[in-house]
Amino acid sequence: MEIQKSVATFGEVAAAIGAAGGDIVAIDVIRSAKEATTRDVTVNLHESANEQIVKVLKSMPGIRVVNVSDRTFLVHLGGKIEISPKLPIKNREDLSQVYTPGVARVSMAIHNDPGKAYSLTMKRNTVAVVTDGTAVLGLGDIGPEAAMPVMEGKAMLFKQLAGIDAFPICLNTKDPDAIVQIVKAISPGFGGINLEDIASPRCFEIERRLIDELDIPVFHDDQHGTAVVALAGLLNALRVVGKQLETVRIVVVGIGAAGVSICNMLLAAGARHVYAVDREGIIGRGAAYRNPEWERLAAVTNPEGIEGSLADAMRGADVFIGVSGPGVLQVEHLESMAQDSIVFAMANPNPEIEPDVAERYVRVLATGRSDYPNQINNVLCFPGIFRGALDCRAATITPAMKVAAAKAIAAVVQPDELNEQYIIPSIFNDKVVEFVRKAVIETAIESGEARRIPPDFMDRPEPETR
Repeated sequence: MEIQKSVATFGEVAAAIGAAGGDIVAIDVIRSAKEATTRDVTVNLHESANEQIVKVLKSMPGIRVVNVSDRTFLVHLGGKIEISPKLPIKNREDLSQVYTPGVARVSMAIHNDPGKAYSLTMKRNTVAVVTDGTAVLGLGDIGPEAAMPVMEGKAMLFKQLAGIDAFPICLNTKDPDAIVQIVKAISPGFGGINLEDIASPRCFEIERRLIDELDIPVFHDDQHGTAVVALAGLLNALRVVGKQLETVRIVVVGIGAAGVSICNMLLAAGARHVYAVDREGIIGRGAAYRNPEWERLAAVTNPEGIEGSLADAMRGADVFIGVSGPGVLQVEHLESMAQDSIVFAMANPNPEIEPDVAERYVRVLATGRSDYPNQINNVLCFPGIFRGALDCRAATITPAMKVAAAKAIAAVVQPDELNEQYIIPSIFNDKVVEFVRKAVIETAIESGEARRIPPDFMDRPEPETR
């Protein structure tokens, strides 16, 4: 900003920034003249205060705001990922090997044996991160262009955490038939498909059809990634409170993509008393639902046939898992739960109940946020699952692999570390990908899903051909 010395002082500027919620952390004088001083001022603030501070400064006499930058936006300038060659092209001989004429021999080798695409191209280590932009974070249907920064971030995580080359594919269509057709058409160049931020309920149809029609793993992270990490956290939380998955009463609220998958994952892991709750109340037998996923859940959850609202489901419940929205869970719900209760309030960015309020009533609390203990974060799941699936060349990611991945994540937390404030490892714990990869490969080999034995599993017998 430029400050006219005869009109304003920097002290007035600093006071205005502080009053608007900013904390000045650095000041650099760029240029000082007799009439004016130009300063570069770095301010820490909540993102919602950014526009307010700029507005206040622009309204002050003698102040000219020259430029405003945001370090989050600066990180995204020009995109966050790029493609780099693995070897340099320095001369004509190099060119003749990586491109024409030498590449023709490689192409014909793949033509004669399509399986060689896994050894002679990048296919064996690539994942397409596919979205239609209809359910981006908590922002909703904001379109494929606006989804691109999120998909780029996902690709960065794939690379940094698991060494996988992932590509953001943002589709300008909401038609399930078109999405399936497009993904099938581009699939020869990829070893796996990660569906991301596709709205419910069509995300279920799209994933199901792609799993049936492709011979590479397809994984909708919003569904199964959330479910795998939630199960991992719950397994450890139950150890903390001394309860068993088979006997506890679990209420799942918000029966969209993640909620449906969480219910299915809990049942696959051995839970017997699961209650799915949405705006319409407790899902159960006898009611007709337009959503086919709810019809399926109605047949396998709520064994006692409880009817009513969330309050009815919460009486005597041991576990609450929320993937809904803020304000859904009230103190009276917590007070009606069983002793040593567990609450996973996972709505983002604002959980179902304020953690500072809930922690007084529950034994173990987890959220989807990074500023509280026990963050339930999909990043703990998808890099290791895909690393394992790609390495053993599994055609599908089965429910058994997902349960194995959840148990592997839980196992990263050692028994002497486990406590109410630490039931789930950090995403930066380098053991997570290693544990999950190993569990996925072992499960794939045992079930016959593996079509390749990785070198570090060579002491095992060859899998049966599928």
